[in-house]
Amino acid sequence: MTSTINRDEIQKFSKLADEWWDVKGKFKPLHLFNPVRIEYITEKIKQHFNINKNKETFLNDLKILDIGCGGGLISEPMARLGGIVTGIDASKKNIEVAKIHSKKNNLKISYLNKSPEQLITKEKFDIILNLEIVEHVENVDLYLESCKNLIKQNGIMFTATLNRTLISYIKAILGAEYILRWLPIGTHDWNKFIKPEELENKLTYKNFRTLDISGLNFKPIANKWKRSNDLSVNYIICSIKN
Repeated sequence: MTSTINRDEIQKFSKLADEWWDVKGKFKPLHLFNPVRIEYITEKIKQHFNINKNKETFLNDLKILDIGCGGGLISEPMARLGGIVTGIDASKKNIEVAKIHSKKNNLKISYLNKSPEQLITKEKFDIILNLEIVEHVENVDLYLESCKNLIKQNGIMFTATLNRTLISYIKAILGAEYILRWLPIGTHDWNKFIKPEELENKLTYKNFRTLDISGLNFKPIANKWKRSNDLSVNYIICSIKN
């Protein structure tokens, strides 16, 4: 069977698995990144599903699939908001870390050591999260096809990744990996970055309709990420399955 799993990428992240929940460790950039991602995702979910509730568990009854969940940095907040969360990752070590951490926090999350094409389930999901994952997979078309098969009609999907531009090479690779050492050297392969128009075309071909595209930019002075119209480095596409 054709696979989306890139063994080199899995090995790379497996080596770092024990550091997922260390806010000052190798995954510090993702911890800083999380608030703006969660804000964007929850805002679009509320709009799409016409949720007016402001209570803490407003995601009640919504089935969420977090692909490439790592140690559970997004799965856990989604579960706390009431979502019925399944997190999958091709790294067994990541899943082990995620299971231990969620159990410690009394969160009911179904964690599975699988890639999306390996996930055999009769149920389909209301929401799929593809966050900083498509730039690490082996076959983006197969990956998106698998997502299409796992999401309900009119389900909402979030795909966050990196644009393939000169500025993204300077900031995300030279800056983040070699100069600032925010990320281990070799975390990203610039050739696997994908332009927004390329990703949007692939999504359209897979029967998804784009609802919104937003840039996510780091503001050094404030030391936080903000939404922006600038798609030159990090961006997120919110799409609906037709």
